[in-house]
Amino acid sequence: MYNKGKKVTPAGVCGRIPAVGRSSAPRRDDMKGNYYVTTAIAYTSGKPHIGNTYEIVFSDLIARAKRMEGYDVFFQTGSDEHGEKIELKAQAAGLTPKQYVDQRVADIKRIWDLMDTTYDKFIRTTDADHEEQVQKIFEKFYKQGDIYKGSYKGWYCTPCESFWTESQLVDGKCPDCGGKVEMAEEEAYFFNMSKYADRLMKYYDEHPDFIVPQSRKNEMVNNFLKPGLQDLCVSRTSFNWGIPVSFDKRHVVYVWLDALTNYITGVGYDADGNSSDLYKKEWPADVHIIGKDIVRFHSIYWPIFLMALGEPLPKQIFGHPWLLQDGGKMSKSKGNVIYADDLVDFFGVDSVRYYLLSQMPFDNDGIISWDLVIDTINSELVNVYGNLVQRTIAMSNKYFGGIVCDKGVSEPVDDELKSLAKAARDKVFANIDAYRSADALSDIFTVLRRANKYIDETMPWVLAKDESQKDRLATVLYNLTETIVICASLLSPFMPSTSQKVVEQCGTTIRSFDDLDKFGLFANGTKVSENPAHLFARIDADKVKKELLAKGLVKEDVEEEEKKEQKQAKKEEKKEDKKAENIVDISEITIDDFAKIQLRVGKILTAEKVEKADKLLKFSVQIGGDVRTIVSGIAKHYTPEEMLGKNVVVVYNLKPAKLRGIESQGMLLCACYTDADGNEQVVLVSPEKPVDSGSVVR
Repeated sequence: MYNKGKKVTPAGVCGRIPAVGRSSAPRRDDMKGNYYVTTAIAYTSGKPHIGNTYEIVFSDLIARAKRMEGYDVFFQTGSDEHGEKIELKAQAAGLTPKQYVDQRVADIKRIWDLMDTTYDKFIRTTDADHEEQVQKIFEKFYKQGDIYKGSYKGWYCTPCESFWTESQLVDGKCPDCGGKVEMAEEEAYFFNMSKYADRLMKYYDEHPDFIVPQSRKNEMVNNFLKPGLQDLCVSRTSFNWGIPVSFDKRHVVYVWLDALTNYITGVGYDADGNSSDLYKKEWPADVHIIGKDIVRFHSIYWPIFLMALGEPLPKQIFGHPWLLQDGGKMSKSKGNVIYADDLVDFFGVDSVRYYLLSQMPFDNDGIISWDLVIDTINSELVNVYGNLVQRTIAMSNKYFGGIVCDKGVSEPVDDELKSLAKAARDKVFANIDAYRSADALSDIFTVLRRANKYIDETMPWVLAKDESQKDRLATVLYNLTETIVICASLLSPFMPSTSQKVVEQCGTTIRSFDDLDKFGLFANGTKVSENPAHLFARIDADKVKKELLAKGLVKEDVEEEEKKEQKQAKKEEKKEDKKAENIVDISEITIDDFAKIQLRVGKILTAEKVEKADKLLKFSVQIGGDVRTIVSGIAKHYTPEEMLGKNVVVVYNLKPAKLRGIESQGMLLCACYTDADGNEQVVLVSPEKPVDSGSVVR
């Protein structure tokens, strides 16, 4: 995967034997084992936005890192192309469903390739071999008695391709997407989920890391397994765009049964027992990387399907958070959708990859906006990384004609830099293994920042004025160059093209994984580039905004809207201040008025302070199958640490409001009073006994 850099200068220039650089791509006999990683297959209802693109970039990071460690990686992605929604979209476009999905797949592949992702297989659910196996799998389930024929009457969400009972709806809408549901009644085949429910629960208990983060697993257990699994409708008759059931052509296979099986059909599974060598080599998958909104399908339905097939379960499922636009979900109707190719046009591929991988938390939703991308690039890539590389190479050229040598003149100030550089590898790869890309990048940038500080401490420009300090100057520049090569190598799974440029400018290659915990391997006598190009150009935010407006990528009133939101946030804060005031004139309400208020029990999953708001805390609150962001003005009374894990009462159907640019989707109930000393006190309203998240408060 990595190109070899320039050859080192022959020995003799500095009196030491040059080290031999090694490519990071391991030889076949070096392989540590197989590693199979998958993304969710992209739904072909439209062009993937930047939130969809995050998943393929994150998965590519995992694949590249594992290759670097020495694993034989198989990386699969693809497209989900069947279903009623696709059929309707095609009709509206005046195309056949196949013509429509062909266009969408071209978009998906173009963007995946644009983002420099290194997938090994792109599977389509319209592939003939996949469709054949789906039919075989369905028939096998039927013959085993796992599937039976009946009729269905219930609520159906077309965008999610999901059926729901009345009790599962939230305010009469789909609990997953919040969209409209319609009553559907038709003949259908059903999968007997309850038959495998106990077995799945036992598997969860025996494999505590099967689903990560832990909050996703808790949601599956508390909201689906414990209440009892409903039998799953696995066929439809109300539309035609799907894989026909082989023995009953009036029915097409439920889109999720079709889509989930791609993970095995893509590597050669055969339901008749003639699976390929590739399948035997790769399955079970090491990890399915998916969005948090489809964890239920992957951690309940998919394992049960595999149990019914007699196949092993994937080793792990990671349900990553969402990437939100300024605190809210991206929506074409809101005009806030951001696409990867637009970002790349302005900032380049690696800068966009860096933003996605550095700004997405492990279990909380990340935020993206044009302003945030610009700020991140300027403050981190330009100021820290690019500046370090440019200064170091420029000084090597200025003082030594570009020749880098370690003269062995060390001082105590060198020790911390060397120690940080050597320790970085294990920290970075541990965080990658834990799906914490932002933390991994933070580890690398800690070293880069220390290197910039090292320049200020050693002051090469002062050393250069003293001939007696020439060897010390050479050693300082060697230490800086070695640090840059280590960091560039560590960054290669994140920013592959940039890393290649950096090591080429330094006259070397990407360092092998086994050598990344060592310091001093940079070949003495190596000549750096005479005219290194700037890695990152500083971005003029005002200029970019004008171009965005001209291209229609942002609305003209965005800034005005932000000002309005800030004013509204201040008003809301003032309201929070008045909560404890005695209310004299209270208007009576009727029981019908009270019935409009929906109170539910929620569990605090995460808690953090809101920047530049002393009174506000931001929470992720699990309420049944829903995880909501709620902002509350209780920071003076509770710390974030105190709030973690608490059960609270939430006003569930409160209209969302923006506080400091964050959309708050509910309200925590509190009791407010003045104590004996005249101080305002706030106490959370909590259930007296443990109750399930999502329970209705009456």
